Amino acid sequence: MEMPLPSRMILDQKATLVARLAEALGADGVIHAETELRAYECDALTAYRCPPLAVVLPRSTEEVAEAVKICAAMGVPIVPRGAGTSLAGGSLPTADSVILGVARMNQVLEIDYPNRFIRVETGMTNLSVTGAVEGAGFFYAPDPSSQLACAISGNIAMNSGGAHCLKYGVTTNNLMGVKLVTAAGEIVEVGGAHLDPVGYDLLGVICGSEGQLGIVTEATLRILASPEGARPVLMGFDSSETAGACVADIIKSGVIPVAIEFMDKLCIHATEDHAHAGYPLDVEALLIVEVEGSGSEIEEQLSTIKEVANRHEPMVLRESKSEAESAAIWLGRKSAFGAMGQLGDYICLDGTVPVSELPRVLKGTADLAEKYGLQVANVFHAGDGNMHPLIIFNANAPGELEKAEALGADILRLCVDAGGCLSGEHGVGVEKRDLMEHQYAAEDLAQQMDVKDVFDPDWMFNPAKVFPLAASEGRRGA
Repeated sequence: MEMPLPSRMILDQKATLVARLAEALGADGVIHAETELRAYECDALTAYRCPPLAVVLPRSTEEVAEAVKICAAMGVPIVPRGAGTSLAGGSLPTADSVILGVARMNQVLEIDYPNRFIRVETGMTNLSVTGAVEGAGFFYAPDPSSQLACAISGNIAMNSGGAHCLKYGVTTNNLMGVKLVTAAGEIVEVGGAHLDPVGYDLLGVICGSEGQLGIVTEATLRILASPEGARPVLMGFDSSETAGACVADIIKSGVIPVAIEFMDKLCIHATEDHAHAGYPLDVEALLIVEVEGSGSEIEEQLSTIKEVANRHEPMVLRESKSEAESAAIWLGRKSAFGAMGQLGDYICLDGTVPVSELPRVLKGTADLAEKYGLQVANVFHAGDGNMHPLIIFNANAPGELEKAEALGADILRLCVDAGGCLSGEHGVGVEKRDLMEHQYAAEDLAQQMDVKDVFDPDWMFNPAKVFPLAASEGRRGA
């Protein structure tokens, strides 16, 4: 992966840069020793590594602003970082950059139950937001699989979703306001603790902008009353295409489950070996469909869903009868990504397609995997067509990574050609930047880059991401 190298000037200025940052943030707020920088040389897309010049760990919005001003004055790019769980290389540093991490900014600032919001520093983990309010019967809806570790800052940057986004939406649907540090080091607030803000929807521009427009230090998030109850049903089918068709028919039935999750045979077996969740091993694909509400609402919804499923002749149809059974059904799904590590190294994609196109895209993915001679496991949020093909390869075998990447690019092109998009929740990062030209015309990309020009005229935030490298480097040097 080609990344910009540090200029000689930047390397010569490193000592001055570190001294100025340490003066503003304290010596313990700056990491610059080569061995210590190794912890920040990559994110969860571990195939690519590049140590930064330095890392800063501010404790407040004001310290973030000071660090940004220092870097701006010295012409040093900044890579914002939450918890480093990005699967798209979203927080991969360049060699001439400073990583600005918000991990120390992890406090709850305000909770307002009557108006259903919580205001937090963005270094808080996703799951800890729900932990702060669940005692009062509330929860924070977006639930990415990495929610135990991933930070709210990264969720906002990538507009993250999760298993329950079918009913509750992704981050943008649950984000009410942010405090943001601009490229000039100014502190601004966008949106806030109100349901219908006036003026331009700048919050919609910021959410999903991948750290390209500013550094979000505080967030006002919508919290919801916990449902009265929830119940999943497990379905097994004789083919992935049949399972995909069942998903489309469930959506057409008018019932909106809280989640519809898909797993294919390769993933089922790996997960069962790892988590022992009691999944059937003689099926080609599984669906986990969960509904929630009162007892009568759950029964009515499940009745419709089972009726739809039976039209597709499931090999297994197992409705949870207890909390223990529900926990076991979800245990396997929540363990899937860790379980796949038993099979080898893998790349996890997140192309999204219209639900009606799931059968065709699943068949096309299988055909591409056969063409490249690599295994692909599928586990994904089927209800909104957010696919997660896991391409299995051997990172130690020469040429295997490149082959896996080429297969991944073809799968993502397939998603776009089916009327979908390159990313449902992981973001573009470095992984998909050169595929943006497949989804967008040159004029469309130019307009998006014009927006970045307004927020970050010198292109100093999160360089070498999102846009094709030649285009972004051209703007950066303009």
